[in-house]
Amino acid sequence: MAHTESNLHVVLGSGPAGTALAAELAHRGHPVRLVDRSGTGPDVAGVDRMRGDVSTAEGAAAAVHGAGVVYHCVNVAYQLQVEVMPRVQRAVLGAVEAEGARLVVLDTLYPYGRTHGEVMTEDTPWRATSDKGRMRAELDEIYLAAHRDARASVVLGRSADFVGPGVLNSTLGAAVFPGALTGGEVLTLGDIDLPHSYTDIRSVAAGLATLGESPHGDGRVWHLPTASALTTREVLGMVEERVGRPLKIVNLDGPRPFGPFDEVFMGAYAEMFYQHTEPQIMHSGAFEAAFRTAPFTMGDTLDATLAWYRGLLAKSA
Repeated sequence: MAHTESNLHVVLGSGPAGTALAAELAHRGHPVRLVDRSGTGPDVAGVDRMRGDVSTAEGAAAAVHGAGVVYHCVNVAYQLQVEVMPRVQRAVLGAVEAEGARLVVLDTLYPYGRTHGEVMTEDTPWRATSDKGRMRAELDEIYLAAHRDARASVVLGRSADFVGPGVLNSTLGAAVFPGALTGGEVLTLGDIDLPHSYTDIRSVAAGLATLGESPHGDGRVWHLPTASALTTREVLGMVEERVGRPLKIVNLDGPRPFGPFDEVFMGAYAEMFYQHTEPQIMHSGAFEAAFRTAPFTMGDTLDATLAWYRGLLAKSA
């Protein structure tokens, strides 16, 4: 496989992960292009924005043109994932192969399926039975096969549920922090007394950037740096300490629509609700040892997240 010598880093997808990653790469001194379907959005220092649809071969080829490293952080509406994500993969992988760029893929814990509380490491078997979990596992097999067959250099970085500045659509996101700061309702899912890993979005960005800079990590799955799992109730207790008031916790014990989670979303999410009825414990020690790094503490994460949400609420006031 012929590798391009370009130093351009191209980030596909401008959600919280893609945006944080683009900023991190620029901060590290790389030329960065951030591609999404609109090509618009807040300016990110040192980052060029580009409009592109990477679900098509032509769109993906244009998006990655001239890239040395490509980061796949594209996501789509939850109910469209099984249909659309394989199409995005085919287009992006084909474009990366043709360009001779390396590919860094942001991945989820879905391929593991139900673990019954077992700690998830990179050696945990992939036993997903959900549609979205099986789809993710199939995509990951294709990525790793492309690397084995020397068609492209590929590496996967897996994250637990996101939390942090800029993260809205997460179980520790817009359903939690605005209510915590204003005295409103705080939505929780399932059994909040189970340990549950959350990955700071800043660690997602730094971890993916490190994989992009480190070809010796290619050809495998890595767990991105993630703080030791606490129970969700313990995390909410830390939020209470920081906001100085008890939280008005509303708990959904099953996948029904509530607040920001509408009927369409919850219908598509139902098969993944097991993530809130059994422990979700992710271990990232392999990455931390290999790349000599550490995750943010949950205290640091909550301080940064609450500060970001305070700013968001002030802007909308």
